[in-house]
Amino acid sequence: MYQPLADLLRPSSLDEVFGQEHILGQGAVLRRLIDSGNIPNMVFYGPSGTGKTTVANIIAKQTNRTLYKLNATTASTADIKEIVSQLDTFMAPNGVLLYLDEIQSFNKKQQQSLLEHIENGKITLIASTTENPYFYVFNAILSRSTVFEFKMIDSAAALKAVKRAVSYMEQRTALTAQPEEGALEYIAQCCGGDLRKGLNAVEVLFSAGIPENGRIRLTMADVKAVTQKSALRADRDGDNHYDLLSALQKSIRGSDPDAACHYLARLLEAGQMPSACRRLMVIAAEDVGLAYPQIIPIVHSCVEMALKLGMPEARIPLGDAAILMATSPKSNSAHIAFDAALADVRAGKTGDFPRHLQNVHADSYTMEREQGYLYPHDYPNHWVRQQYLPDDLVGKRYYEYGSSKLEQAAKAYWDAIKK
Repeated sequence: MYQPLADLLRPSSLDEVFGQEHILGQGAVLRRLIDSGNIPNMVFYGPSGTGKTTVANIIAKQTNRTLYKLNATTASTADIKEIVSQLDTFMAPNGVLLYLDEIQSFNKKQQQSLLEHIENGKITLIASTTENPYFYVFNAILSRSTVFEFKMIDSAAALKAVKRAVSYMEQRTALTAQPEEGALEYIAQCCGGDLRKGLNAVEVLFSAGIPENGRIRLTMADVKAVTQKSALRADRDGDNHYDLLSALQKSIRGSDPDAACHYLARLLEAGQMPSACRRLMVIAAEDVGLAYPQIIPIVHSCVEMALKLGMPEARIPLGDAAILMATSPKSNSAHIAFDAALADVRAGKTGDFPRHLQNVHADSYTMEREQGYLYPHDYPNHWVRQQYLPDDLVGKRYYEYGSSKLEQAAKAYWDAIKK
């Protein structure tokens, strides 16, 4: 029976697991837990192909526990009941280690069906998810579990795994691989931290290659043909999508045009142009703001142009917008001022309008005929001192001029007038 290379090369010990040294290296917490044999309920969180299932298998082997695997996308409560029925029998004398993949697909009732048994220790739960468990796993499960995050495997660690796969395939096929310069590095980079996809690419290259005199060439052309665009993880409803948007905004806010281009490119390549457009417009108002207020209609125009053009041409105005904002002066003074005012309103700090600010039509329905409103345009410099905030908020300051040249010029102008 056919067995995928990724399964054949699945690590059998913690030392063979690539790229998770922060939790599995010597002295790391998860490593110490596994070595102690006292395994708590755990949630493994991280991208696909980073070793979550592999580590669960190793834990079951080292602790001599019966391992059951369920995938929450297809399993039901009946499957859990079937496992529970085997507790305290010769089928599971030391209790059960349940590996529940994609736990976020279980509803609340299904997750709750596990509670009694993971509390008394008869079932040790290792749940895995590619989504943030604090959003997708119910609190009752989280409060009884320890969360360990599996990181995306970097290209250096992925290259080690790819070279190991090539060596294995050489022994398996009795062929000597001749990879073109940079071919293996390309696989490692383009697997996007998913070792399974990297190993699948190696297997396909050996299967499709044409042996010559006991050798097999791994050409860059073939590598590019079989390597999937695995790095472009940007599921519209997933955490990675929002991580990309966050990285784009923080790169522009941090005035790094190169990083801004990188994250925008990843969003566009993953087909997430509408989200990228919305975020670019937010950045224009939130992060550049009053330091360069003309940027708001400029970015809006770039977005409108992109939506009319569609891809691939849309990348041009969107790239212009990202780089322009990354290299522009920054100010968040306006949105900080408004958020402070909004917080006061939500806290009930409002008060009645000053009489002179009320709508003039109110004069027809009240005994008080005179508003006493001073019309600023009738005064020098179009300004006159009078109260605008409600009585309860007189003296409250929300807006503080930012340090940008434009805002400081405005401050100097009004300071001179309001003296």
